[in-house]
Amino acid sequence: MKYYSTNRKAPEVTLEEAVLNGLAPDRGLYMPERIGRLPQSFFDGIAGMTFHEIASAVAREFFGDDIPAEVLDGIVADTLSFPVPVVKVDDSVYSLELFHGPTLAFKDVGARFMARLLRYFIGRNEGDSRTVHVLVATSGDTGSAVANGFLGVEGIKVHVLYPKGKVSPIQECQFTTLGRNITAIEVDGTFDDCQRMVKSAFMDRDLNGRMFLTSANSINVARFLPQAFYYFEAYARLRRMGIDGELVFSVPSGNFGNITAGLIAARMGLPVKRFIAANNANDVFLEYLRTGTYNPRPSIPTMANAMDVGDPSNFARILDMYSADHDRISSCISGVSYTDAHIASAMRDCYARTGYVLDPHGACGYRSLCGSLQSGEIGVFLETAHPAKFTDTVKTAIGIEPELPDRLKAFMSGTRHTVPMAPDSEALRAYLIEND
Repeated sequence: MKYYSTNRKAPEVTLEEAVLNGLAPDRGLYMPERIGRLPQSFFDGIAGMTFHEIASAVAREFFGDDIPAEVLDGIVADTLSFPVPVVKVDDSVYSLELFHGPTLAFKDVGARFMARLLRYFIGRNEGDSRTVHVLVATSGDTGSAVANGFLGVEGIKVHVLYPKGKVSPIQECQFTTLGRNITAIEVDGTFDDCQRMVKSAFMDRDLNGRMFLTSANSINVARFLPQAFYYFEAYARLRRMGIDGELVFSVPSGNFGNITAGLIAARMGLPVKRFIAANNANDVFLEYLRTGTYNPRPSIPTMANAMDVGDPSNFARILDMYSADHDRISSCISGVSYTDAHIASAMRDCYARTGYVLDPHGACGYRSLCGSLQSGEIGVFLETAHPAKFTDTVKTAIGIEPELPDRLKAFMSGTRHTVPMAPDSEALRAYLIEND
């Protein structure tokens, strides 16, 4: 399998090159040269398959040409050491709970897979003694998932850039208290500043000549493609529950890696009727759907902070998949946008009626399904993080403080270490050279 750049101005590369480089030389994002459809027999038997078996079948379509079957199978098994249950919340509305991994967020799947894949590639190149520097910008959960996925991996240093004061205290503790090969860089700016700094480092030829840089954001194919796994698992679980209907996925959307993975799952044959991109006040995608014009702008801080993205990187992949055809994109993805008041109201109403506790991101997905499902449709929203990661927000909305899992308590008891930095690409460059 070869991987091409969405900007179409760079040579095609191997999987290893795409993973190690992260971003293409022409600033495009890598995409697989083909997205194969799984056979009907796979879907006929999916209800009787384990999550590992389902994910392995999907992984082979992308990575099977480049990784020995037994190695890939082991990577998948090690990645998926936790369940992703489907829970009924309301009439025809189900939650796909993606917060049962080590850092209690959906990004555990992609981050763990990428860490193990990168470790395989590094181990295969025994003659290369260079340290791999992983750069990741985070608006919340990406940093903790990547940091914990790569913690202690020999030959890799992880640098997590995050906007000062714009992630929850628990999220911050999950990547600032680890130490070892993990460094947290506290940027006095927005997530978009962090993302811009990371991209600038990748495009700096002199810097890349000095050191080995790669990304663990969803711009990296090894981070976002494995997120397709749990869309198939959701379908399988619904089938086991005897639930049959036209499937609608509502995806809390920030950098759009998650929904892009869902679109790829549909391209592979997963029977999805439509997708909803559920946004907070950062609604550049909704504006695109309405006007046909993409107008990125600075992000706005909201209570659903992991979605505070004003220029989503993976929009380039969506454009690429649909040949930048606005009508085609609009035919399979709709968009909604919610204010903080809307989000809090959804959390409060859901808990009052059903007893289910939403996190602020899942609340966007839940609200978009309520009252919008058509006859015969089954709605699944992605509950992307454990509510306890947003204790103050949840308590304010529903009046009850969610119980803090032991894993989060352990993070909270650690000592916080950060590197303060201005929102300046030159500052990051100087830091990386000094700490190579």
